Amino acid sequence: MDFHVVWYLLVGVLLIGYAILDGFDLGVGALHLFTKSDYDRRIMLNSIGPVWDGNEVWLITAGGALFAAFPEVYATAFSSFYLALMLVLCALIFRAVSIEFRSKEENKTWRKTWDIGFSVGSIVAAIVFGVAIGNVIMGINLGADKEYAGTFLDLFTPFTLMTGVFNLVMFTMHGAIYLLIKTEGELQQQIKGYAMKAFYAFATIFLIITAMTLYLKPEMLANFSFGTVAAQHPLIANYETAVSVFAWMVIVLNILSIMNIPRTITKGKYMQAFISSACTIAALVMLFALGIFPNLLVAHDAANSINIYNGSSSEYTLETMFKVAIIGMPLVLVYTSLIYWTYKGKTRLDEHSY
Repeated sequence: MDFHVVWYLLVGVLLIGYAILDGFDLGVGALHLFTKSDYDRRIMLNSIGPVWDGNEVWLITAGGALFAAFPEVYATAFSSFYLALMLVLCALIFRAVSIEFRSKEENKTWRKTWDIGFSVGSIVAAIVFGVAIGNVIMGINLGADKEYAGTFLDLFTPFTLMTGVFNLVMFTMHGAIYLLIKTEGELQQQIKGYAMKAFYAFATIFLIITAMTLYLKPEMLANFSFGTVAAQHPLIANYETAVSVFAWMVIVLNILSIMNIPRTITKGKYMQAFISSACTIAALVMLFALGIFPNLLVAHDAANSINIYNGSSSEYTLETMFKVAIIGMPLVLVYTSLIYWTYKGKTRLDEHSY
């Protein structure tokens, strides 16, 4: 395994960490307006209060790793999705400001305004992330010079909008399950209903998205097929069996984790349900990565796609960065674990709460 593959895996791990951690607090934001009383909304805000900004560190770290390891991909992605990324940035900033400002005044109009800002910012960010994934699956209009030749509106197709809605529903389910751990009483029962509805919506859209992907992009199956489907890139040819075995293990993990979610919610085993939801998200990110591997950005013309070799830094840079990463990544894991351990348990309001 060379350092190009190692960095593909490391960037993938960072994105999985971000999707799991920020996924639930975006989901809490999507559910925020469904609760009516000020007390319940404060409970929801404070359930993510100590962790939401730390969760976004994983996105920043993944972006930094992409910039250093695969600068060609970073440059092309940020120029191709510039307006979409600005939309996500505005949504995340507005969401953060809403969390901080909402409880500064008792005025109902003031609080309702920031409630809407928090919820809309969370929903927009979740949808745009999903639309971006849909575009990478279907391929974007890249020229031979690796420059995006399409328009902003070209990024929104029926398929990519569907992946955007799917991402929103998945994060909403994940957020609802997280809230089941952090709440109690009548609010918890109300959220339990939302969690089950979100799960059934997730399962339905998941089946539709899977069918559409297999029909529209059968080449996504190449790394699952033991060589029976022609691989998009010759670099995969020597590892077809190993990659396919691993890919099918991920599929099994995905099926088991999805099936375990409603079972554990019904039995009141909310921590197990959250772990299953997190495993589902991790498995979906891995399936996406396996589907496009070794590409990072898929173009309509396969010859113009950017992969881990034609879009990477030098071998020396990748090796040096790896030595830094094996020190830095455990520190991020320790920091994240300490924060969650410190603020474990049910959410209570006090004078320092949002």
